[in-house]
Parts: sequence; C-alpha cells; structure tokens
Amino acid sequence: MYRIISGRWKSKRIAAPKNFEVRPTTDFAKEALFSIIENRFNIDISSGSVLDLFAGIGSLSLEFASRGCEDITAVEMNPRHAAFIGSTAAMLDMALQVNVQRGDVYDYLKKNRNRKMYDLVIADPPFSTEEKKYQELISMVLNNPYLKPHGIFILEHQSRVKFEHPNLLDTRKYGNVSFSFFRANEEQTAEITEEN
Repeated sequence: MYRIISGRWKSKRIAAPKNFEVRPTTDFAKEALFSIIENRFNIDISSGSVLDLFAGIGSLSLEFASRGCEDITAVEMNPRHAAFIGSTAAMLDMALQVNVQRGDVYDYLKKNRNRKMYDLVIADPPFSTEEKKYQELISMVLNNPYLKPHGIFILEHQSRVKFEHPNLLDTRKYGNVSFSFFRANEEQTAEITEEN
C-alpha cells in the first residue's frame, strides 16, 4: 500500500494486491523528492512532462498526476503491475494523464530515442540491479535526447551505491534509499563505486 501525499488526491491510499512484490517509495522519501524537484530545480510539475522508468505500481506516476502533471509516461515490465497502474489511473480519472507502456526499460529506451524529450526522467530499478546495468541506464538516458536542455534525471537506488559522474548534481539519502540527480547531457558515461 502507498499513499498519494499531495494534490487532487491528497491522502488517498492505494492498495495493491497482496501477491505483488513491490517496493513503493516511502512517504518520507517521496515528500522530500517532490520538494527538491519543485524548490531546488524549480520545475513546474503541472506544466512539465515525466518519464517514469521501472514504474512498479505507479506510486510516483500517480503522485505526479495528482499534482497536476498532464504528461506522464510510465514504463513497467510486469504485465500485472502495468495493468494495475492503468486501472488505478482510470479509477482516479487520471487515464488521460498517465500513459502506461508495458515493456523492458532498456528495450524501451533503445526503441524510443529521438521520439520525445522530458523535463524529468525518473528511474527506480530493482535494488538487485548490477553495476553495469546502472551504468547502461545512466548512459542511455543522458546520452540520448530524453531530457530537455534543463531537464533532470533522478535515479533511486540503495544508499550503499555511490555514483561518480560529471553531471551528478546531488545525492540525497533517506535511510537505505537515495536519490541521485543528474543534469541533462549529450555524451557522458558513469562510473559507479559500491561501498563495502
């Protein structure tokens, strides 16, 4: 279960089926994340566009929609999770705001480059993600035209994973979860180190 924390559906609780293996972003971390997006990066959510990668059961996508974002693309590989996002968005009258794409994130990024640019790209890959897959993800987002010139890529990850990258603006830690913020760039690669 998770809660929409602000906007039109503030305090609305979303309960996923019990057999779903998901890890929604905590309320505390989500509230902090949106504060950073709006106050540090001055992104107007209501007029922005968002690409939500590894969307899970829609915790972030539906939060953006509740706050007035009209252009959200949610990419999720698990067909039941993707269907849940779609049905929940429809139930909350957000179906026109949230475009659910079922598929592997890496395949999606390879196939959809040069199609659309976003103000925000957010990724919450599984905590079991290997170092090379993090590198691939960062490279695919930053080295292809997914971000608008002043756009931000936000990567959610375990706090023990550390990134070194010239476009890394900040990392904020909330318990064992951290958000790393990258500015838009055309050609960079990431180096990742993991703390013991």
